[in-house]
Amino acid sequence: MDESYESDSAECLALLATDPSRCQELPHMRPACWDAMTFVMSELQEARPDAFNLERLDVDTWRWRNQLLGIEQEFVYGDDRTLPTDPLRFIAPQVQDDLVLLDQREGSLWADAGVVTAAADWSMRFDVGMSFLEIHGPVPRVHPAGVVDRAQEFLMRLQPGEAYRRTNWTMTVGRRLDTATETYPEWGPDRRLVLGQDIGTRLHLRVEVQHLVRLPSSGAVLFLIRTYLLPLQDIARVPAWRDRLAAVLAELPQDMADYKGIARYRHAAVDWLRSAA
Repeated sequence: MDESYESDSAECLALLATDPSRCQELPHMRPACWDAMTFVMSELQEARPDAFNLERLDVDTWRWRNQLLGIEQEFVYGDDRTLPTDPLRFIAPQVQDDLVLLDQREGSLWADAGVVTAAADWSMRFDVGMSFLEIHGPVPRVHPAGVVDRAQEFLMRLQPGEAYRRTNWTMTVGRRLDTATETYPEWGPDRRLVLGQDIGTRLHLRVEVQHLVRLPSSGAVLFLIRTYLLPLQDIARVPAWRDRLAAVLAELPQDMADYKGIARYRHAAVDWLRSAA
């Protein structure tokens, strides 16, 4: 967690209120959603025991306290009536990661549940029920190299409790976490307006720190996506970061630049970074 915890929580709650479709769950995923909720609670408690507490009162009854958001809730594990809302929707605003649950069946992984309020130009509502390979269908270059197939095979071999981390990156105009497909009319036009003297403050490197965890009870794979934004002017203060980003943007193949949605302004970003030296 960081200093944006309360504001990120408020933004997540507001988006879920105005667009409930950001929370998706196929009927068979409810046990996995309970599993994910208690896993996230345990992780929060381990990270910040001063702010979070998950206490087992008896065999089935638990008490959850989130002192930062003023939440105290007793619940019976698996009993939907003991929560104010669905388990995944209940815990999603209390963690700064988006949450996606992958079910494993028929030799594949399937994105069958999730709460996503900081998507980088994709939609949980559109992707729910898709296979791992279908979701990654639009990504250029990775399919001929077999990258997606190998990634799925790796994930399907995860054992309960095992967790792995990877990163992903793109760029965003403005400090905006919500760049989902549903809100494209609000942020898409900014891609054409970024050129100008304010590029250092308006254009942000967008990095996702992703964790994949095999949940212990349900066996589902929990996919957590935490998004960080940093403007070019801050990157330019560290010469190694500045030079590296300029080089990567300059060398990025055109099809990857198109896929990431940065083709219109990436050369302007390269020029700005190099001039900042």
